[in-house]
Amino acid sequence: MSNYLNKNTCYIDDNVKIGKNVTIYENNHIEGDTIIGDNTILLPGNFITNSHIGENCSIHNSVIENSNVDNNCKIGPFAHIRPNCKISKNCKIGNFVEIKNAIIGENTKISHLAYVGDATIGKDCNIGCGVIFANYNGKTKNKTIVGNHVFIGSNSNIISPVTIEDDSYICAGTTVTDNVQSEDFVIGRVRQENKKNKAKKYW
Repeated sequence: MSNYLNKNTCYIDDNVKIGKNVTIYENNHIEGDTIIGDNTILLPGNFITNSHIGENCSIHNSVIENSNVDNNCKIGPFAHIRPNCKISKNCKIGNFVEIKNAIIGENTKISHLAYVGDATIGKDCNIGCGVIFANYNGKTKNKTIVGNHVFIGSNSNIISPVTIEDDSYICAGTTVTDNVQSEDFVIGRVRQENKKNKAKKYW
């Protein structure tokens, strides 16, 4: 049996399937061929359509369309999972993260302010704040492949098509344009230069 905290503010299609011990907060909109697994918590403000949500998940103020979210995932707040995504077990897709046409491996964290489009990401990865997968060159969409146990530091740009192999480390602020081999340490930013007493002319 599910627990509706304010059923009058929710819209749930007749064909939506909801598992046992699901808690549904106010202002949830669930439609299409959607399945909500056992013991999942739908916090306020979600829009979920034609998607399969696994067991023991927590979803908050997010949009999920035509995608699959496996067990024990935390989504949101303010995440947007666009069509044709697969989020594997134990993943975190955090605030202001957009994912499109992508596979996210188990135990991977994309915690905030990132865009992942047309990509396959392995397990046990960390995608830092502000990381952008640049999948569109103005004419065609291209794909990025990221292996297992990869760290991509904050504010990095991943220019597809590119492959980043297992156990590699991308430093914050790096723009990746070439393939990265396993266990590579990648840094691609201009070295800081401090010019003494030059700031005053800008004030």
